[in-house]
Parts: sequence; structure tokens; C-alpha cells
Amino acid sequence: MIKNIGRLLVLIGILLLAACAAPAGSLQAPKPNPDAQAVTAYHIGVDDQVQVTVWHNPDLSVSVPVRPDGKITVPLIGDVEAGGRTPEQVAAEIQDKLKAYVRDPQVAVILTELRSHEYLSRVRVTGAVRTPISVPYRQGMTVLDAVLAAGGTTEFAAPDRTELYRKEGNGSTKAYAIRLDQILQKGDLANNYPVQPGDVITVPLRAF
Repeated sequence: MIKNIGRLLVLIGILLLAACAAPAGSLQAPKPNPDAQAVTAYHIGVDDQVQVTVWHNPDLSVSVPVRPDGKITVPLIGDVEAGGRTPEQVAAEIQDKLKAYVRDPQVAVILTELRSHEYLSRVRVTGAVRTPISVPYRQGMTVLDAVLAAGGTTEFAAPDRTELYRKEGNGSTKAYAIRLDQILQKGDLANNYPVQPGDVITVPLRAF
């Protein structure tokens, strides 16, 4: 009876250790979101540089940054809402307002500097890595690419408890377990998942 109790306690201890060693995130692979990886319709953001061109009216053509309130200022018509809209939508509004001053205005809005998008399209690596970083997303980038860009893990890391945090379509954030040690030490690429803009990879410290 005592031996059975001892074996049961040992088994419970093994299960608890296994639970502590396992990542807390979901063991399923994260589903890639094509809309996040490839921008099909860019929406203007604060600090983007916008070129407004009015055909045959160079005096009305301007190159301006989007202000913190999301607006730009255009000669004759004043402020126009640009933040959160596509260049085509902004051009259509400017063109409509200019009709009161210019006969048949033809307007083009071109983004010359995508300053706001730079931060939205980044992948971040934090925790027990050599250099925690925020790197621009590149098509085809994987977990391994991002971790190597951070200089790899430190000697204090618990790489097999790494987690990838990704924003879901409903606005929530979901954690996915990454067996990073299997990738780095054994070349097992089974969970070397593709990353996408906005992902955060966190490598925790191991327990001492």
C-alpha cells in the first residue's frame, strides 16, 4: 500500500514537472492572415507624407504630412480628413470640394513616405534573447528568422517555452507555443511558423 502511494506521488510529480516545462500557449499552429501579410488597400496614417496634385493647377498642388489630428491642409478648401482613409477617398473629397473654385478639377493623392506603416508592419522579439528587437516584417519571415535577428537566445533562456502572440480578427490576442529549442538545436522546423506584421515572440527565462 505504501509503495503504491509512493509510486502515485512520483507520477504526480512527473506530471507537474511536465506541465511546468510545457509552454502555456496553444499547441496548434497559428493560422496566417493573408490580409495582414499583404496590404491590398493602404490606409493613410498620422505622419505619412502626402502629395496632392491638381492637374493644370500647380499652385494648388502641395506635399504635406498628415497631422496628429489626421488632417491635411489643401489650398482654397482648407482641412481635409486623411487619417484612416485610402488615397483614392481623399482625392475624391478634395476633387469634390475644389469644384466650387476650379472647373473640372482632376486630383491625384500619392503617398510619398509611409511613416505610420513602419510601426504597424513590425515583428518584435523580447525576453531572454541577446538583443530584444523590433524588426520590419519581410514576406516569408519565420520565427527562426526573427529570433536570429535578435542574436539568438541567452544561456538563461527556456527556449522550449517560447510563445508567439498574435492579434486575432476579433481584436483579442492569442498565444501559440513554440518549441524553439527543437528549432535551434535539432533543426526540427515543424513549428518554425511564418510570422506576420504585429507578431510578438517572447522567450522566457528558465526557472532556477
